[in-house]
Amino acid sequence: MSRMPLRPLLLACLLLLAGCAGLGPNLLTPRVKVLDVRPLTADMFAQRFTVRVLVHNPNDLELPVRGIEYQLMLLGDSFAEGVSNEAFLLPALGEAEFEMTVTTNFMSALGRLVSRAGGGKLDKIEYEFTGKIFVDKGVVRKIPFSQQGVLDFKQALGGSRQGQPAV
Repeated sequence: MSRMPLRPLLLACLLLLAGCAGLGPNLLTPRVKVLDVRPLTADMFAQRFTVRVLVHNPNDLELPVRGIEYQLMLLGDSFAEGVSNEAFLLPALGEAEFEMTVTTNFMSALGRLVSRAGGGKLDKIEYEFTGKIFVDKGVVRKIPFSQQGVLDFKQALGGSRQGQPAV
């Protein structure tokens, strides 16, 4: 058998692979910021919160987001983690907000947060929000993110209701 027909086939395969590598855009990591944390329900064993998130897309192409996998740390301690299947369109060079519901163990997560904050001072809580954004476009389907910031958790737990009439 001659090796001659194998060389053009091998060359064609290499060119095809090189071309496919060029189809995947060099995506920049979106910036993900926690805007707000609000309590929904609470009992002795668990507490549910709504977490409002802002995502900024530094890329020049829109990203159809299928959801995110996340871990939210408050004061260096795990507060909530999980997966949100909230789909939204992240415009090119734009931003989008979405909300997700998280459940945390009241006694462990919130109790540790209050004790670590030192006497219940929850007005400037450092957070770290990490995870992956799942997209439905292009070769790259998971984009990791990591963002740090500060939350006014005291306002989220009821400080914003001051001055409103009791119902």
